[in-house]
Amino acid sequence: MKPLIYHNPACGTSRNTLAMIEASGETPDVIEYLNTPPTRERLVELIAMMGITPRELLRRKGTPFEELGLDDPALSDDRLIDAMMAHPILINRPIVVTDKGARLCRPSELVLALLANPVATFTKEDGEVVRADGAVHE
Repeated sequence: MKPLIYHNPACGTSRNTLAMIEASGETPDVIEYLNTPPTRERLVELIAMMGITPRELLRRKGTPFEELGLDDPALSDDRLIDAMMAHPILINRPIVVTDKGARLCRPSELVLALLANPVATFTKEDGEVVRADGAVHE
């Protein structure tokens, strides 16, 4: 299967993740999820594939997280998913799906474990150099 990335081009982490996929010789399917949000069924499927909870997928920074009161621990998973469906900016990114699984790639170098032939080294936009073996160099 071709890698799939739920991407936000305004996000540096998302841009770095996409660039690492491409530097590894892959041409992913790119879904700009703010323009084309996943269906509720797909979002639930992605959460299950990643082995995380809806709360773990919520993005706080630059979103209506606080004003919607989403930090309330009493809110159900369904309510959190409802909020992400109503406000896709609440879905943290980037999410990458490959034959090796699905993962929220924060930090971006987490994508390397999902790729068939990950690039050995990659320089992020901020100049940080990451290696497929997990070492990080400034």
